[in-house]
Amino acid sequence: MGMSLEGSLRLTVAALMQATGESQRVVAEALGLTQTQVSRRQSGAASWQLDDVDALAAHYGVRPLDLLDGPTKACEALPADRLRSAREKKGAGR
Repeated sequence: MGMSLEGSLRLTVAALMQATGESQRVVAEALGLTQTQVSRRQSGAASWQLDDVDALAAHYGVRPLDLLDGPTKACEALPADRLRSAREKKGAGR
């Protein structure tokens, strides 16, 4: 049997944080959670909730199903201006 949906979502959130350059604190603020709550969800000590999936999708500008489809699909669905490289290039012109 493959990875659980919960495990896949943890990997997806980690991949999106890496792709966007966001910290757990930034994600937590966007979701109305504490950094500790996000850390517990990411470590598997607490579970991501369906409401969290909706909030994560809204935060990253992707569909909830993109998040549940795994890290590759979610990262491919990210709007270009959310990618770390796009933001770094934008900042380099200042």
